[in-house]
Parts: sequence; C-alpha cells; structure tokens
Amino acid sequence: MPKYEGFDFWKITLKGARYIVAPMVDQSELAWRLLSRRHGAQLCYTPMLHAQVFVRDANYRKENLYHEVNAEDRPLVVQFCANNPEVFVQASLLAQDYCDAIDLNLGCPQMIAKRGHYGAFLQEEWDLLLKMISEAHEKISVPITCKIRVFPEINKTVKYAKMLEKAGCQLLTVHGRTKEQKGPLTGVANWEHIKAVRKSVNIPVFANGNIQYLSDVERCFQETDVQGVMSAEGNLHNPALFEGKKPPVWEITEEYLEIVKQHRCPLSFVRAHLFKLWHHTLQIHHELREELAKVKSLEAIAEVNKRLKRKCQEAISNWKKEEDRENSLPFPHWICQPYVRPGPKEVTSENGDQQTDRKTCGKRALEEEEGNSEFLSKNKQKKKARNPKKNFDTSVKPKYVKCEQCGNPKGTKCIFNLCRGCCKKKAFKELADCAGHGLLFRTKHEKRLEWKLIEDGILENGDKIESHLD
Repeated sequence: MPKYEGFDFWKITLKGARYIVAPMVDQSELAWRLLSRRHGAQLCYTPMLHAQVFVRDANYRKENLYHEVNAEDRPLVVQFCANNPEVFVQASLLAQDYCDAIDLNLGCPQMIAKRGHYGAFLQEEWDLLLKMISEAHEKISVPITCKIRVFPEINKTVKYAKMLEKAGCQLLTVHGRTKEQKGPLTGVANWEHIKAVRKSVNIPVFANGNIQYLSDVERCFQETDVQGVMSAEGNLHNPALFEGKKPPVWEITEEYLEIVKQHRCPLSFVRAHLFKLWHHTLQIHHELREELAKVKSLEAIAEVNKRLKRKCQEAISNWKKEEDRENSLPFPHWICQPYVRPGPKEVTSENGDQQTDRKTCGKRALEEEEGNSEFLSKNKQKKKARNPKKNFDTSVKPKYVKCEQCGNPKGTKCIFNLCRGCCKKKAFKELADCAGHGLLFRTKHEKRLEWKLIEDGILENGDKIESHLD
C-alpha cells in the first residue's frame, strides 16, 4: 500500500476508525483484540512493546507480532516504547510489514517507565523526540503516530502537539491526564486539553480518558471534535462498550475463552482479563477469586466460569434492585460495567475551600516524591517507619544503576555491570559465569568436558580437569 499521511492515512488506511482499543501491556493481545473487534472496535493497538528487546530477541518478536497473519486483526497499530532514535527505527523496520502504523509511547506514567526512561518521562525532551520521529518518518514504510499525556498548562500541551506534528507524526492520541495522575491520584481526564490540541493541529486526533459507556464516547466526540475515541479500562471491563451493550460477564467470558483456544496466549493474560470482567461479582463471591488465582489451565478457568454462571443465575432469580443500590452499582453485579476507581480524598485549603481532582493530584504526587509520609503509599509508609532516616526523594539519587551497554537497569549483583540480556550475551561469548544472573556457562562447559574426558579414559573420577581446560 502507498504511505498515506494525515487525514488520508486515517480515512484510507485506518478506514476512518472512530472506536479504538488502547495499547495495554499484557492485555491487548491478539485474542482480546479479536473479541473487541467482534463487538464494535474498529482499530486496535498491540500491547506496548520494548523496542530494544524487539530488535535483539527473535522470540519476543514471534510471541508478540510474528504470529500467523489474521485478516480480522486489521487495521492494526504496533506501539513501541523507546528512547533511542536508531533503536526505534530498527524496531519499526522489523515491524512495518505486520501492521498499518507504528506508534511511539509517550504516555506511560508508571515507575517502570521512569526507570527505563521512556513513555511520559520523555515529554520534556523535545529535541530527542524530534529526532526519533523524524528519522522513523523518513525511513519506514508506514506512518508514525504518537500517544501522549498532557501538561498541566493547555498552551504547553498545544506546543508539544505541534512539535510532534512538525517532526512527522501523522496521528496523535491525547490522554487528557498528566503523568502524575495515576493509581489513587488518577482523577478525571481533562477534555479541554484534547479540544485545544484538536483545534491546533492539522492531523487526526484520538481522545483517551473518561470513557466508560457508549454515551461517554458520543459526548466526547461532541465536546472535543476528535476523529476517534480510545478506551482502555472501559474496554477491559466491558469489551462490548462500543456496541452499547452490557452482556452478562460469563457470556463474554465464554466467547473470549473460545478465541483463546484458537489464538493461545499466556494464562496470566487470561486470568488478568477475568479479574477485570468479574470484578463486581468477585466482591460478593470471594471463593471464586481464590479459585481463579490458583487455576493452571484454560479448561480449569472454564470450570470456574461455569460455577460463576450458576451463582449469578441463582442471584438473578432472587434479585432485588435494592441490593444494587446498596452496592452503589448502576447495574446488577453480573452485568459488564465499569469499575470506578476511588478518587483522591478532599483536602481543605487554608481558606476552608475543598480542593480535589487535578490540583490535589498534582500536590499529592509532588509531596509523595519529596517523601512526605502523609502522602506516601501504605507500603512506603511501612518502609519509612522501619527506616526513618532514609530519604524517599528519588530525584536526589537514582535508585537503579544503568546497564553499561543498553541503558536498562543493571543486575545488582552482575559481575559485568550489565542487565540480564546483555550479560547473557557477554557470558556466552566469553564462556563465563555470572552468579548474579544465575548464568553458568563456564561451569556447564567444565562439567561437559569432565564427562567427555572420563568417557575417553583420559581422566578418572575425582581428578581435576584444570590442565585440560585450554
């Protein structure tokens, strides 16, 4: 196909997709994409893939992308996290024949992204992003897109979007939250930022954030005038969201498990999906949560689903609307519906006003980074109680030392000061051991040599083989 750009790319290559399933680590695998497409999704992204691992590991490529081509799974966008222009281009060249576009992840706010220096933690490094996107735009045969988070200031967000467009980005997905808005500080996504970006750029824009029902999708289109709306958690709790349907949880589970039988994926992926789908039911039937956590086969998961179905059908026969009001659920627990994460607690300002959402989220995120125990997570509070003198300000001293070759966190006990992947290559090449990573190339070589010498009658049991190692 020719390489279309901008709106031509969206209209022709992506077929004017308006309903999009987000890239989700270990959650937007082929089976889930197919399920979502059968229920209204028009465009899907792969899970976020690590560009450097994708380049060096053939098994990683095979597991995540080089599977049997499925015509039902198109159009498809492959998303990479990267912080090196050359590596990003290499990964894109290896992936371009298996997708319709390459997306650069500039939105991941998690700690692993901070440690690896990618995702939303690159949003201040405009020169680097300009180089990464422009080089990929010039060298690969499919368009480059970007998924970003916003800055607190609308003006800076707009300038950021324009810079990415100038670099060669052909489609922009804007998540209306800052990188500090995550976990208990998630809060509400700001559509005003998305609307401002849409008005300021000349490429298609997708909106992400606050999508729980089909009515939210339509409202987002009206308020932001974007070309498409993307869903992540809303889709995980109800893959029929874009159809406007709310099927029983066991019914959508049965359909998903049938797809997984044809397109296998790790059992951990399946289990994670069902914890999302069954979330509200598992709050009532705790024993099913324990069973789901322990099962070790697809068949066993199907049996747990059957038990869940029986319990739900029993509940249906005795159902009273008052029960759902008590649980604060808009629908009975056996219906696919979103889970609304509790927002940050209100804090009282000096003048007595209540501050919530965005300002509170930013304040708490800052306080947590500075080590204020009032805003630390429970786990960090326990650690601080055990070691009061420890400084929890991670900006003062990096917690993780980088690998000397690739920049990923190195193994703490590695004799070569490398990450596991680089250490494995070096130890294999030099026939060495690394106890820190559990690599025993030299030891195994000596063992094989010892047995060979014994078999040839050159060495007897108990003799040392040092003189034969050369």
